[in-house]
Amino acid sequence: MLSINFHPFPNLETERLYLRRLTEADINDILALRGNPEAMKYIPRPLIENEEQALAHLKMIDENIENNTAINWGVYLKEDSKFVGFMGIYRIKPENYRAEIGYMILPEFNGKGYTTEAIKPIVTYGFDEMQLHSMEGVIDPHNIASERVLQKNGFVKEAHILENEFALGKFWDTVIYSLLKRNFKR
Repeated sequence: MLSINFHPFPNLETERLYLRRLTEADINDILALRGNPEAMKYIPRPLIENEEQALAHLKMIDENIENNTAINWGVYLKEDSKFVGFMGIYRIKPENYRAEIGYMILPEFNGKGYTTEAIKPIVTYGFDEMQLHSMEGVIDPHNIASERVLQKNGFVKEAHILENEFALGKFWDTVIYSLLKRNFKR
């Protein structure tokens, strides 16, 4: 079984992006993202409506990192330190050497390739440092942009599950994409 340890916190980077741990200084960024109806359109979670809720969300992220149960990175542009979004590894199943990758970006950064770019070091971290065997992306079937991001990173469709999640007063379908370590193109 896997032994997970996110300490010290691993900062990551790409050609255009810097991925680091979120702090209380990022509360307004968290609020801007998780409070944005367009950004949350395919995420079956309630909108964050104020700084107090954003702080609670950050606290949950920090607890997951401290307990080695999930990890999140804030994604920032290298050129001007603008907040793009956040990404992470969640729902870690150590007994199966498998985890889920998740990502959200502000709508003004859609279509610029940032999500596709930022996934690479996160997947590399999952396979090389965490020693995962497989990673999955769980998306809303209507989220075509997210589907393309996963496909560009080598993930393949495993399943389309009908109305398997109840949130925000309705049932949601989910589509699962996965990537095996042996199929990851670096």
